[in-house]
Amino acid sequence: MSKGTGVVKSSALGKRFRRYLPIYFLMIPVMLWFFIFKLGPIYGLQIAFKDYNIMKGIWDSPWNNFKHFKKLFTNHYFPRVLGNTIKISFLRLITSIPSAVIFALLLNEVRSMLFKRTVQTISYLPYFISWVVAGGIFTLMLSPQYGAINSIIKFFGGEPIYFLGDPKYFVGTIIVTGIWKGLGWNSIIYIAALSSVDQELYEAAHIDGANRFHRMIYISLPSLAPTIVMLTTLGLAGILSGGFDQIYNMYNSAVYEVGDIIDTYVFRQGFERGEYAFNTAVGLFKSVVAFILVMSANFFSRRVVKYSMW
Repeated sequence: MSKGTGVVKSSALGKRFRRYLPIYFLMIPVMLWFFIFKLGPIYGLQIAFKDYNIMKGIWDSPWNNFKHFKKLFTNHYFPRVLGNTIKISFLRLITSIPSAVIFALLLNEVRSMLFKRTVQTISYLPYFISWVVAGGIFTLMLSPQYGAINSIIKFFGGEPIYFLGDPKYFVGTIIVTGIWKGLGWNSIIYIAALSSVDQELYEAAHIDGANRFHRMIYISLPSLAPTIVMLTTLGLAGILSGGFDQIYNMYNSAVYEVGDIIDTYVFRQGFERGEYAFNTAVGLFKSVVAFILVMSANFFSRRVVKYSMW
């Protein structure tokens, strides 16, 4: 009996495989990318525990008894870049998600499809501008001598502000410009989530006398709760990244005190001093911290707010 059941299951599995064969073929490029760029580099993680010598190669380089990790945690400069990274990443997280949610909620209330699509298109455009270009634009716009922003400030009798050269303003400038660039793109998932909300809920609330604001607060916003939890949890994975592209293209030595993050510090160590093994150790440290944060956030959200990714 069991043998016959096994043959039936095998036949059903074969039919299912043949049925979805085109989809499996579509998965091949993705799987190749994953193995080449995600699983393949894991082999190189061992140089974090070795005195890597490019002539000897990864396998033959000698083990170093966690020397790079000791150097990382005893470096007097590391606490500052770690603090800057956490501060900037945390501020970016708590501002980008609410701004994207508010933008999606407001856009969801727009009834003119032409206006709605126009606003969406315009808001998406900055995301496709690289930080190399965007950094140059903001450097010109915020220039204390010729920048448009400071020209307006001076027109009203104010003093020029060194947005990218004064530690008091640099972090705020990074956060605001980051919101500008990612607002439209970050709102896509929230807009998609709102499109799946049952319209009968809005109609029933309208019949009961709820205005647009009430429907937004009591129907739309709760419907976004699972999505907000998911994106917040994923955002915690990048808490030690800090946004290398943006900061590297906008900071300078005058704001190292508040703007130098782990990635920019590692970039200087790796490409200016050739300390590739040390950089690998830092990358491994960041990955471990990101894993712990994501697991902890998911556990917390599952127990407290009853929403989780798994």
